[in-house]
Amino acid sequence: QVQLVESGGGLVQAGGSLRLSCVASGSNFGSYQMGWYRQAPGKQRELVATVSRYGISKHADSLEGRFTISRDNAKNTVYLHMNYLKPEDTAVYYCKAVSAASAAEYWGQGTQVTVSS
Repeated sequence: QVQLVESGGGLVQAGGSLRLSCVASGSNFGSYQMGWYRQAPGKQRELVATVSRYGISKHADSLEGRFTISRDNAKNTVYLHMNYLKPEDTAVYYCKAVSAASAAEYWGQGTQVTVSS
């Protein structure tokens, strides 16, 4: 089992940048696929990006290359680097871990990102 704690959210002006972090407790962090999702008010939760156990990343096409996911297995941490933020990026951002062994899913509590125009 793994517990996830996100941080790094906040208020930023349009065009600015933020880096979100998600620290995982427990062992075998390297065996989990990690991902970032977001949920805006009144909308469904949507995929932002994932990174596999092998470091292969995928990003939502709608982001137009503005966000980058990365992981540091030595620090049990996954990051989301967000650049050129837009007001429509305003959402609660969640970290997710998926076990390669059991396919069990774990979610963090979320961190709020607010982009002002």
